[in-house]
Amino acid sequence: MDPVTQSALGASLAQTQSNSNKVWAAAILGCIGGLAPDLDVLISSSKDPLLFLEYHRQFTHSLIFIPFGSLIVSLFCWKLFKHGLTFKEVYLFCFLGYATHGLLDACTTYGTLLLWPFSDTRFAWNNISIIDPLLTLPLLTFVLLSIARKTNFFSRVAVTWVVLYLIVGLIQRDRAIEAGKEIASSRAHQPTRLEAKPSFGNLLLWKIVYEQDDFFYVDAVRAGITPRVYEGSKTEKLDLDKHFPWLEIGSQQRKDIKRFHWFSNNYLGIDQKNENKIIDIRYSMLPDEIDALWGIELSETASREEHVKWVTSREMNAKDIEKFWSMLFN
Repeated sequence: MDPVTQSALGASLAQTQSNSNKVWAAAILGCIGGLAPDLDVLISSSKDPLLFLEYHRQFTHSLIFIPFGSLIVSLFCWKLFKHGLTFKEVYLFCFLGYATHGLLDACTTYGTLLLWPFSDTRFAWNNISIIDPLLTLPLLTFVLLSIARKTNFFSRVAVTWVVLYLIVGLIQRDRAIEAGKEIASSRAHQPTRLEAKPSFGNLLLWKIVYEQDDFFYVDAVRAGITPRVYEGSKTEKLDLDKHFPWLEIGSQQRKDIKRFHWFSNNYLGIDQKNENKIIDIRYSMLPDEIDALWGIELSETASREEHVKWVTSREMNAKDIEKFWSMLFN
């Protein structure tokens, strides 16, 4: 999730365990704890563009690391609050904030290694967009009200709001999946796998991705009272022997494809505009399109030790924005 939501949720949960005189301190410590796991973004390399994919949402987001991560944050914060709080209180507030982070991230599509180091499974429950103002703004409002009124009542309302919103996300996700199955059935398809993912900032418009034979199909569903389908398009699944026959076995580019394969849960396709670009089809600005937000670009002239190139595309023009709002509200 975005930093504002992570910090606000961490603050609200910490506040629920504070008294009136310490609501503000709990909010600050919970906020810091809620943000701390994302310090893993500092693990990167100018030579290896995929290193950050392996370590973001890895050990710092693991359930087993929560007590240790909280302790590190507590030791850092203790000097700031040692005159007003006991170390036990500092640790508790940091712990509660830290504990929210990985679980909230797992609600998104990106994937989080909750069971590291015992499993490299990326948990992605797909019940909320990575940015959702309808979740964040009420949450932040309740946190600020708790500070202003010096009571943890509003923070408890905030936590309740988040839980209810995430439950609604699960319900909407399952409704979108059922609509996706109907889309596939109308094409006489029996998908190998099918997933629904929320579009940007809402729980109404969903991206449907399913696998059938050698293709990925992408459509959009508006999961209102009566679901509405926006038919999309399809793209070929990645086939190394077919699409990159020149790719040398044992080369770094081939190893990087394997890493990207793991990160994307094998939702890899070929970019329709660039035959040397492998894309993660789970993400796009418009839910009925395959224009991916990121991917890797290979080069036939690269040396055996050379890495792939990481490429992103996150721009929406006026036409795209108009189309998105039309799909969302019409």
